[in-house]
Amino acid sequence: MTSPTSLRGPHRRTYEAIFRHPLAHNLAWREVRSLFSHLGAIVEEPNGNLKVTRNGQVLILRPPRTKDVTEASELVELRHFLERSETPVPESPASETHWLVVIDHREARIFRSELRGEVPLQILPHAPDDYFRHAHNSKDFTRGQEKPDPNSFFEPVAQALKAAGSILIFGSGKGSASEMEQFTAWLRRHHPEIDRRVIGSRAVDEHHLTEGQLLAKAREFFADRHSTTGALP
Repeated sequence: MTSPTSLRGPHRRTYEAIFRHPLAHNLAWREVRSLFSHLGAIVEEPNGNLKVTRNGQVLILRPPRTKDVTEASELVELRHFLERSETPVPESPASETHWLVVIDHREARIFRSELRGEVPLQILPHAPDDYFRHAHNSKDFTRGQEKPDPNSFFEPVAQALKAAGSILIFGSGKGSASEMEQFTAWLRRHHPEIDRRVIGSRAVDEHHLTEGQLLAKAREFFADRHSTTGALP
């Protein structure tokens, strides 16, 4: 990929090194950080990671254990971010917003599926001491662990979905072992106005799919529905 004309000197060399074939193995972390500071906005998070925003795209940079970026997967991630953030992402009207909820008994992740490189909103059951409801009834247990309390876990997810837009839900398991099915049933009872915007739910092997793969499946679903109906609700 051709480097932006605005890049000069060390920034240009670092940019070109990221796209080098074969992959570079002596890319200095400080040079990567300097390049991304030049190209976008960087915010250091409390855990030491860097949140980079460029043209509406977001990347989380995790400082390497050594002074150089040497892992092939990290270099590929840098490359893909630079490619997809080359041009600004057009803002979608609220009516065209597509929400993806990926939920299991440990967490819920909420994505805007039409945004490339979207960093999800993560919702966990409440503070560790309250994560799970203590009950002796066997139906209150899922996969050997006590189930999150529906009101403390599902309500924040519902509140995050208040904004307009169609909703797709991914989860795993079946019946009482499926947090997705329990959430959709809870939503029908407690938030029918949100439930009406749920256009589908799918069982997926979420633990073996990257966030990029989950989003690709969601976009395919929305595209298929649009081509079938002509318009999304």
